[in-house]
Amino acid sequence: MPHFTVQKGKIYKAEISLGLMQSVASNEMVADKLREAGFTDVVVTGSGRTRVAEGVWPHEDTSAEIPTEVANIQVVA
Repeated sequence: MPHFTVQKGKIYKAEISLGLMQSVASNEMVADKLREAGFTDVVVTGSGRTRVAEGVWPHEDTSAEIPTEVANIQVVA
């Protein structure tokens, strides 16, 4: 899996492609997973297998592997 570095105070936006079984999850459930990973002010939109998530990384800069469900990560601000 590729790595990505998130930077403190930046807002990130990414596409999330869920598997068939995962696609029944609500946007709030998807947002909770991102909160568990450390993001704040998380908003998830979309439905079914394709979602768009946006959130703030409030912690120190860090690198981690990108889950296969996450693509097209962009820095918003």
